Amino acid sequence: MASDDQTSARAFGDDADAAILRELAVNARATLADLSAVSKLSVSATQARVRRLEAKGAITGYRAIIDPETVGKPLAAFVEITPLDPGQPDNAPELIANLDEIEACHSIAGDAAYMLFVRVATPRDLERLIRDIRSAASVNTRTTVVLQSFFEHRPLGPA
Repeated sequence: MASDDQTSARAFGDDADAAILRELAVNARATLADLSAVSKLSVSATQARVRRLEAKGAITGYRAIIDPETVGKPLAAFVEITPLDPGQPDNAPELIANLDEIEACHSIAGDAAYMLFVRVATPRDLERLIRDIRSAASVNTRTTVVLQSFFEHRPLGPA
């Protein structure tokens, strides 16, 4: 019987695809030679696999992970938003998409409609952003400030 890792790898591709995706999740700057070594394929076969994974949408892009403190945005918070009027259109994400300090917007189950993850420079900037969110989307907010993050941006590998 196949192990769970082997079974889940076959659900979207094979073990070579899984190895390529795991390596790119950890290091988006991995070379084709690096990917070839972990996938146990030739460099040309690895390049073809990467192109196929991109075409299938398994790889949607490559990005740098920026240190928020270094770029002047050390204050992180979660902001729950709930419509003032439950009958209003459910278009809050579109109404706040232009606010650059919002790093993520998730539709959630529970009392709130959405959970935002935001990064700002100072408590005053957080206060201004909350005002902007409330004004733009006609919502109530509940904010939880992050004191310390133990990990984030964990690599996402195949199921």
